[in-house]
Amino acid sequence: MQKLQDIAVRVETKEGSDSTIDHSNAIPVMHEVLHALKRLKERGDVTSIDLNSMPFGPGDEETLLSYLGCGEVTIELQSLGKSRICETFYPGVWLVDHYNATGDRIALSIEINRVPEIVRSQPEDISDAIIRLEQQLNPDSTA
Repeated sequence: MQKLQDIAVRVETKEGSDSTIDHSNAIPVMHEVLHALKRLKERGDVTSIDLNSMPFGPGDEETLLSYLGCGEVTIELQSLGKSRICETFYPGVWLVDHYNATGDRIALSIEINRVPEIVRSQPEDISDAIIRLEQQLNPDSTA
């Protein structure tokens, strides 16, 4: 079964039209990222931009990803499918890409945060870690 993204799309312009004008959504998203990064710095506000909900045209996603680039940190998680978190060229701006167990993309977002939320340890997990570590360090105790 063919997927929508596998269907070839060709954009044609009228002869003599100015094809150098960028009509993509990449630049507006980059402006949104800039404003979110300023809010993170000034107030500590965290922002998430759901790229799956964007009305991208042909080539928009690729253009946006090339603007964002990849920075110094890449994190890969395995939990009900693969997740790849990549710091972009811009510290504090993270590209978060989630896939299901069969390898299909299920979410793509930009997170503006010091550390992506998905990477942060949850309080329940920390509590479990304390119990396990205490048991490992004191195997004879009955806690």
